[in-house]
Amino acid sequence: MMNDIYGFIVENKWLILLVLEVFAWSATFFMLYARYKMHSDFWFKAASAMLIMTGFVPQILLGVINFIDSKELDLFTLVLVLLVVYGGTVGKKHVQKLDDWARAKFSNREMED
Repeated sequence: MMNDIYGFIVENKWLILLVLEVFAWSATFFMLYARYKMHSDFWFKAASAMLIMTGFVPQILLGVINFIDSKELDLFTLVLVLLVVYGGTVGKKHVQKLDDWARAKFSNREMED
């Protein structure tokens, strides 16, 4: 059973990464929506947890599984390392810009409503 799951992950790693990235960015946008439009601390925290569980944790696990399987630093593992490094460096600035945009966007709408 575990070999089947492991094999499925290794065979579909690019698709899994793509799906997880879509979920992670969706969680990011929902997190900003919950924070600035809904003003909900609960949903903001829930979206933050979703972001961690669909972004950082699975990427690291996928990288470890792929490295164990291939026993080398291949393109997939390199892409994952670059995504994690990006998220911890330049990505923080991009998320801050996105946060500023969401704050301005939802604040202006509230004034119009």
